[in-house]
Amino acid sequence: MSRATRTPDKQASVSKPTYNTDSPVVAIVGNPNVGKSVLFNRLTGAYVTVSNYPGTTVEVCRGCCRLGGRTIVVFDTPGMYGLCPCTEEERVARRLLAEGKPDLLLHVVDVKNLKRMLPLTFQLVEAGFKVVLVLNMMDELEKTGMRVDVEGLRAKLGIPVVPTSCLHGRGLCALQEEIDAHLAS
Repeated sequence: MSRATRTPDKQASVSKPTYNTDSPVVAIVGNPNVGKSVLFNRLTGAYVTVSNYPGTTVEVCRGCCRLGGRTIVVFDTPGMYGLCPCTEEERVARRLLAEGKPDLLLHVVDVKNLKRMLPLTFQLVEAGFKVVLVLNMMDELEKTGMRVDVEGLRAKLGIPVVPTSCLHGRGLCALQEEIDAHLAS
């Protein structure tokens, strides 16, 4: 997979997209420092645009990838802890979700801190978004000797749950299959 290239693009915005408006939109959300940008780079490869969200200094990354024979637009949102924003970054992330109307959210969590991160999962599901929970940093969890019951978590939450180690590319094929299945339905 090729490396992502970041090119400043002050003209781009969520409300005036430069991509095909018929393309499905996937937004990557989650707390800061959980691997959202690594996942974004893994999914989009070299086609990436970084722009400031209109009226702010907060950067938003947008890229495209091909899955299931179609082009998918992917947004890497600023870190957020909940849907009630406290920071400019969280306000931008919330506006992206509200105005960008993504077809699917990838909620990336640090699996080592799952209990602290699940409240955002509940908020996103309760808000009516289609959500795939991405349990990132599984390799780090396994080094501690701990485990997560992925199937049990999937059953209790009622949403797809995909274990990954985005830094190493582990679980990305399963995640891409899950994204494709959701967008095809």
